Amino acid sequence: MRIVITGGCGFLGSHIARYLINKGHYVVAIDNLITGRMENVDDLFHTGKFEFIKYDVTNYIHVSGKVDAVLHFASPASPADYLKYPIPTLKVGALGTHKALGFAKEKKAIFMLASTSEVYGDPLINPQPESYWGNVNPIGPRGVYDEAKRFAEALTMAYHRYHNMQVRIVRIFNTYGPNMRLNDGRAIPNFITQALTNKPITVYGDGSQTRSLCYVSDLVRGIYKLLLSDINEPVNLGNPTEITLLELAKIIKNLTKSRSKIIFKPLPVDDPKIRRPDITLAMKKIKWEPKVSLKEGLLKTIEYFKKELKL
Repeated sequence: MRIVITGGCGFLGSHIARYLINKGHYVVAIDNLITGRMENVDDLFHTGKFEFIKYDVTNYIHVSGKVDAVLHFASPASPADYLKYPIPTLKVGALGTHKALGFAKEKKAIFMLASTSEVYGDPLINPQPESYWGNVNPIGPRGVYDEAKRFAEALTMAYHRYHNMQVRIVRIFNTYGPNMRLNDGRAIPNFITQALTNKPITVYGDGSQTRSLCYVSDLVRGIYKLLLSDINEPVNLGNPTEITLLELAKIIKNLTKSRSKIIFKPLPVDDPKIRRPDITLAMKKIKWEPKVSLKEGLLKTIEYFKKELKL
């Protein structure tokens, strides 16, 4: 297949591009590089199955030739990024999704939307199944990301129903691994960078809030299985094993043999207290569940961060 990935130089986009190329597909990555990085994809150019277009997908998208699938993964994805770029985040979720859907329709291609567990907001039920409608503050600082993705899902389903398009919606829960930026702002990059440099490890609130952490290779395998399926409705992909952020900080401190102290800071506005996917649908429909243990995934990620920090 010839597959276009918007946000193809980002953390997830670059891993998907590499996976698809290894499966024998041809990838066109489109990225405006506000949070994506060329070093994430440098090794793909020599494959002969990769091309890159620097472009803002909130404008009309054109790629000549046949396209079999459009994977819309362009968006700032960490709270630090979407608080820094609130309007571009809303635009890529709304206008970018509209342009990518129109492009997929024109090419008669499958359209896949990278949605997020953030559509559930600060959930009132745990774990979160796809049938849960969420608890989102539309005007809070995080709303720019949450509502952009909720709108993107609504638009994707409208194209599916009205134009009879083949669509896939993947609700991605917390994912980590190599190619994350040091200054990404999410818990794992923060904790690992702080631990490796023996700086204080900052835990927000009392650290009792939970996350479910999926190693990137597991997630990408699930995304590929979903792409090849015939499921048009949203599907959760993530690791159902829940851990508190304080436990996570302690594990990373131990794995890095760090001298860092753990310190506590005030909880950000609308920070979700719990986050855990119900993956029953993924297990049943695409025979997927994560395989990489937290320790194994963290050790691989720590090695990557050591190289990035030149330690």
